[in-house]
Amino acid sequence: MVAAKRTIEQQIRGSFDQLTRAERQLASHITRNYPVAALGSITALAKGADVSTPTVVRLVQKLGFKGYPDFQSTVRTEVEERLVSPLMKHDRWTGGVPETHMLNRFADAVLGNLQATFSQIDHAEFDQIARLMADGNRKIYAMGGRITHSIADYFVTHMKVIRQNVTLISETSSAWPPALIDMQKGDVLLALDIRRYENNVLQVVEIAADQGAEVVLVTDQWVSPAAAHARYRLSAHIEAPSAWDSTAAIQVLMETLLAAVENLTWDETQSRMRRLEELYARARMFRRGK
Repeated sequence: MVAAKRTIEQQIRGSFDQLTRAERQLASHITRNYPVAALGSITALAKGADVSTPTVVRLVQKLGFKGYPDFQSTVRTEVEERLVSPLMKHDRWTGGVPETHMLNRFADAVLGNLQATFSQIDHAEFDQIARLMADGNRKIYAMGGRITHSIADYFVTHMKVIRQNVTLISETSSAWPPALIDMQKGDVLLALDIRRYENNVLQVVEIAADQGAEVVLVTDQWVSPAAAHARYRLSAHIEAPSAWDSTAAIQVLMETLLAAVENLTWDETQSRMRRLEELYARARMFRRGK
């Protein structure tokens, strides 16, 4: 199984406990303003973080880079990865691919994505998200982009069984404004956005945050610009040997979140499930076995 490459942010988070006070101040500035803060000169970065230029050099060396130019080159590569098109992805994966069957290559990539995704999820943050969604006093809204809308739909379909007051927001710009009319402070918006990041998702996240909603962003390892307005973030690894990214890790992450919320609300949820089964039986929804 191929190990997923760690992003700059993941490297910083993994090294945070070993940093000095000034280095932590710099690291926090970089992650809050990534990637813009790291695209300028070393002097501009130091000034923006209110630290010395030697502090910048020490931090990037602790992260494993030879110096600031090496660090900045990696940042630029990450920015390019955010914007890569399906045609470019295909060209990358078909160049120098190993002599193995596509089934093996794809499975290897997806398993690597799952391992990388779940190993870097903060358990405390995940548990807090689950508690927010289990709170019946909060309404839940969910939306995605072109590719991730189907995952948002899947999430809402199951969450509606677990609890009430769950709404799927359409990804079309003409449909989502009416959905936001009733969004109140403390309600929860689950937004899914992976590269190439979509303006509709960003706009909805901005509005929801302005209205006081708790925004949970599910994104990729390069992180959607919508993260600037989200209180919580879950990042999944999505690269695969294809012109398109793999959303398998995101799907499993959403199923895990559903299971966590269901566990917290089981007394109410099992009653809803029994009632739903009665309705299915009356509607003869499913075929009976012979």
